Amino acid sequence: MNGADALISTLVANEVTACFANPGTSEMQFVAALDGVPAMRPVLCQFEGVATGAADGYGRIADKPACTLLHLGPGYGNGVANLHNARRAFTPIVNVIGDHATYHRQYDAPLNSDIATLVKPNSIWVKSAENPDTVASITAEAVAASYGPPGGPVSLILPADSAWLPAQGEPVLAQKPVRPAPAASAIEEAAKAIKAARNPVVLLGGQACRAEALAAAARLQAAGVTVFTDTFVARQPKGAGTFAPKKMQYFGEMALAELAGVDLMVFAGTTTPVAFFAYPERPSVLVPEGCATLTLSGRNEDSAAGLAALADALGAPKAGPVQALELPDAAPVGKLTAYAAGASIARHMPEGAIICDDAVTSGGGVAAGTAAARPHDVLALTGGAIGLGLPLAIGAAVAAPERKVLSLNGDGAAMYTIQALWTMARENLDVTVVVFANYTYRILNVEMERTGAGKAGPSARKLLDLGEPNIDFVSIAKGMGLPAVSCDTAEAFEKAFAGAMAQRGPMFIEAKI
Repeated sequence: MNGADALISTLVANEVTACFANPGTSEMQFVAALDGVPAMRPVLCQFEGVATGAADGYGRIADKPACTLLHLGPGYGNGVANLHNARRAFTPIVNVIGDHATYHRQYDAPLNSDIATLVKPNSIWVKSAENPDTVASITAEAVAASYGPPGGPVSLILPADSAWLPAQGEPVLAQKPVRPAPAASAIEEAAKAIKAARNPVVLLGGQACRAEALAAAARLQAAGVTVFTDTFVARQPKGAGTFAPKKMQYFGEMALAELAGVDLMVFAGTTTPVAFFAYPERPSVLVPEGCATLTLSGRNEDSAAGLAALADALGAPKAGPVQALELPDAAPVGKLTAYAAGASIARHMPEGAIICDDAVTSGGGVAAGTAAARPHDVLALTGGAIGLGLPLAIGAAVAAPERKVLSLNGDGAAMYTIQALWTMARENLDVTVVVFANYTYRILNVEMERTGAGKAGPSARKLLDLGEPNIDFVSIAKGMGLPAVSCDTAEAFEKAFAGAMAQRGPMFIEAKI
């Protein structure tokens, strides 16, 4: 056994059985060791941002980490944006980053870099296995650290000589941490404050948006407490049979308008809400003036237990409101819009589907249409770094091959990680990709005016427009091995989407809106 064998066998012993990889020379021992451990599924990604985003999608659905295999500092650097999203989603990921052999570092070869410093901002734990005999124990430590709570990406640096030299010992089992329940005093304080408030709200985030916690939050709603979720949630069950809280508005002034009159905000699994960006003469903190705040449960605590205890303390009903199934009566016709696409998606999306939402300005139309669809999960863009929707779908499909996965993307967002289409085809993943093509960065056109920069002139438009030439998404998708179709009417989209839902395997739909 060498160090690479010890690493992979320890990962598998700790139920880390998917590896999203873009390896190089320093990682060849890891690659060779895969042949001896068939339980580890290797998935090649032709860009590191695809690998890291796929690991995020896998972790959100599997509730356990996948690993990535990245080539030194530059390879890790290529994957940073989607690790930023994963950190904001608190997704457990074990990044395995190859490094030069320990004795070779001193020569400052062209690919040499300070990996430990590069990985620090988006890693909740970092360690280098400088000795092959420490690889197994450090790997187990990495897996345990990835769970947090609340969890996040960790970075295990593997020097090439630690991978190829002999290593002793059996795989080491990680000690997985357990989320503690909130303190009884926090429950009592929240219950007392809610009873005294005129217009209280509870804001949910993270683990508080999972099914068990939402059921408890629905009881609070039934007791007269308004419930909101964060704007972007790592994973949230939606559709028929689920509780549908309000969502914090993206634009700060709209969020504050909806919160007008609220005198108490209680946080469960989240913290004080803030605006995504600063704007001239607009507030950054999205808490109404004079509104008191307190925390029921931190991100690291068991929010489901905390919400249930709070509901009991308030004498709330044993069950709260849930969404009824309401599907469109007829197929949409005429002009193709995000709302028309949402209606078709609602009509044909099967129960248990997973939506990976990177649709940007088109996302609201789809969400409106699918709110009362069959039960499904939505994975959102937690860190705001677009380019996540395609990779996220890869990971979700690997984690749950029995479920239909939908990847919804803006055209600008899709181009960040378009290489993901090749991996979907190669792995024959059951993913239907929809790209909403409006040939512009529409959200940036909106934001330009909101920041006070004014309307875009000829030069500015060159940085906000995706035309001249328009991107031929169908040709790109077909070139990467996916069947693909372009739709410019509601009828065409209805037909294409219904067909995709009736078959297994990857499918690409360009929705021209």
